[in-house]
Formats: sequence, C-alpha cells, structure tokens
Amino acid sequence: MNLLISRHDKIGDFVVTLPLFKAIKEQYPNTNITALVSKINFEFAKKIDFIDDVILYDKENLDITLEQIKLKKFDASISAYIDMALGKLLLKSGIKKRISPATKIAQIFFNKTVKQRRSKVEKTEWQYNLDLGLKLFPTLKLDFSRPLLHLETKKEKKVIFHPGFGGSSDGNLSLDDYLRLAKSICTSEYEVNFTFGPDDSKSKDYISNHLDFDAKLIDSKMSLFEFTSLVSSCYLFVSTSTGPMHLAGAVNTKTISFFGDSLFASSKRWATISDEKKQNNFMLPLNYSKEQYMEIENKLIKILND
Repeated sequence: MNLLISRHDKIGDFVVTLPLFKAIKEQYPNTNITALVSKINFEFAKKIDFIDDVILYDKENLDITLEQIKLKKFDASISAYIDMALGKLLLKSGIKKRISPATKIAQIFFNKTVKQRRSKVEKTEWQYNLDLGLKLFPTLKLDFSRPLLHLETKKEKKVIFHPGFGGSSDGNLSLDDYLRLAKSICTSEYEVNFTFGPDDSKSKDYISNHLDFDAKLIDSKMSLFEFTSLVSSCYLFVSTSTGPMHLAGAVNTKTISFFGDSLFASSKRWATISDEKKQNNFMLPLNYSKEQYMEIENKLIKILND
C-alpha cells in the first residue's frame, strides 16, 4: 500500500502523530509511508527511519504540493489534523480513501471519518492519532517500539531548561522562576543549560542579563534533528508543554513539564510519548503560588538526587 499521512502544523503536533507512522510501519512493513508536513518539520521528517518519503505542505504554493501528491499515486491518506485547504487539496489529488477525524466543516472533503470527540480528553492526543489507523488497518495494534525515536547518543549529567513556548502553551513558569529553579541545582554535579527557539530572543536576553551562576545558553541555530540529539543526551528536560517537550518525550528523556490548569491544556491530553515513569507533570494556573513553585523545585532536586 502507498499511504500518505498528513500533519501540517507545529513541531509538537507532528511529534504526537509519529506513533501512528511507527505502528503502521512496524506491523505492516510493506506499506510505503509518505509524510505531508509543514516547512518547520520537513528536514526533521526526512531523518526519521520509519518514514519513507516526505512532501512539503507549501501553503504559499499548494499547486506544487498537489502535483507532488498526484505523482505518488497514493492508495489512501490519513490526516491527523484537518482544515479546509488540506481537505480541498487531498480531494483534488484523487486519493480514493481519505481518512480524518470527524471534526470541523472540513470533514466534508474526507470519505472515511472517525468520531473521536477529542474535547472530552478521554485519552492523550497521540493516542487519538494512533486510533485513526484502525480505519485503514482494522487489526492494527495500538502499540509501537520505544523509544519512539532511537538516537545514538550518550547520556550526560546535564539538565536543560527551555523557558520559551512559541505561543502554544497555557501554563508556564516565569523567567525569574526558571532562573531560580536552575540556580537551585547550580552547585550540583549537573551542568545547567538554557535552550531557546527562534522566537525566544527576548527570553534569551532576559535570562542572559539576570544570570548570576554558571550556565550554558544555547540558541536556535541548530537543526531540529540536532536539537533532538542534544535533548536525547541530557538527563532531564524542563519546559512548558510545547514542541521541544514532545521531542524530549520522543527520545524518552526524563521531563519536568508545565501545563495549563484546564482539561483542554492538561497533561491528560498533551502528555509526552515517553514512559510514564519518566514524566513529571505539573498543572499551573496563570497566577501560580509560591507553594506550587516549591513543589516543582523539590521534585527537581529529588530527581537529581535519585
């Protein structure tokens, strides 16, 4: 079978779709799987060994994307996230089986839909994505080998703090509390790193100007795959619920993660793909208390002491 799986939005959204790719590839190895992804995930997707080919969802020139899809003569498509533009694109492509969640008006462009009611948050986002595979492969086991991404990296005694969030998180520590949290372990045997994405220049300037202990600041000049390798090599990754957190989960690195205190933004929906014992998830309201902060700091110290 020649299969197209689409997820054309942000980093974390693409990562939580990867279990679907991997489960199908492991259980149906003769399936040729192509990923349709946004520009930010394009080069990263090319590095993943259970994806056979990658097509760029070029929102500035969808005619080119359409021609590339037509050339592949896909038997079926599975779309984990849909909108009107994607729906029209796949309909025009001539793919006979087009699977999607039964959500939004855009579902009219798909001929095999799955009612999921994700707003009820009865499972994590990556589990909802994995469920879509059953529409095409009824005997699909909803499982895959761990870690999701296997990188040849050596664990080092370093903790990464990633204070940015790319505008996609409802719960996070203040920059002052990130500094305070990092300083609480600065005399330990662990190296302290701060990482920053391309939209985190203000956060980087603030951290840099207020840093009064030894720490390494790492900016966004590396590729997404190189960043994932860095995260794979660290002992612990501390961040809000955002793309880099999901990359940490994909390589099964221990995490301390911050989520919004609503069901929609909670870890019940957005938890990482890592083993549950490696996850330390905290729900934070906008005005979290000193006691809530101290709970996080105590957990950090306990993890490193253990």
